[in-house]
Amino acid sequence: MSRSCELTAKAVQSGNNVSHANNKTRRKFLPNLCNVTLISDALGQRFRLRVSAAALRTVEHRGGLDAFLLKASEKDLSMRARLLKRQITKKLAETTA
Repeated sequence: MSRSCELTAKAVQSGNNVSHANNKTRRKFLPNLCNVTLISDALGQRFRLRVSAAALRTVEHRGGLDAFLLKASEKDLSMRARLLKRQITKKLAETTA
């Protein structure tokens, strides 16, 4: 399992530890990933996702998983999240028609 957020594509970054003597050693900046269960209102199901803490706050701010996925761009989402987005848009199109 890769260390990246399934909703925002936030992943590991690399950089330097810089000492007081200005010595530089390589390090990793890991995202704050949480295993969460999010509920889709349109599909009426629960989905377990590995999401960063910042993405979780954004999901809550936008009003849930469905609203977040409908507004999110395809390139930032993981393959599972893209499939979920397609299912939600299909279900919403069925209900409006």
